[in-house]
Amino acid sequence: MPSQHLRLYRRLVREVAKAVSKFVEVRTSIILSGLQSIVPRSQRNKEISANFRTLFERNRESKTFQHDVGNVLTFMHSQRQYKILLDRYNPLVDLTAEERIEATARRVGLNMPVAPASER
Repeated sequence: MPSQHLRLYRRLVREVAKAVSKFVEVRTSIILSGLQSIVPRSQRNKEISANFRTLFERNRESKTFQHDVGNVLTFMHSQRQYKILLDRYNPLVDLTAEERIEATARRVGLNMPVAPASER
């Protein structure tokens, strides 16, 4: 059973690293830039890693702990997928109100009128 325990620990560490992955926006699509973390392994917070290890060592034989970690992994993976899909299919989600209106107008083939300098 330690192999299952170790497998869960490794999956959790990988999922945490993917959670901080950065997204690179390319004009035609949004691509997940590698499945690598923004922060190199040597510069990661040692306390967080130590806390994870301690937590897993204390609950080595607990079936409920392993079940809970499996649920956490499923949740983290689902959240990451949700963010990727939201960015892909709803590109206006992170724009301001003005930018959203301009993007919507461009989508239907219109341009927003230029406001006079005195109104800006």
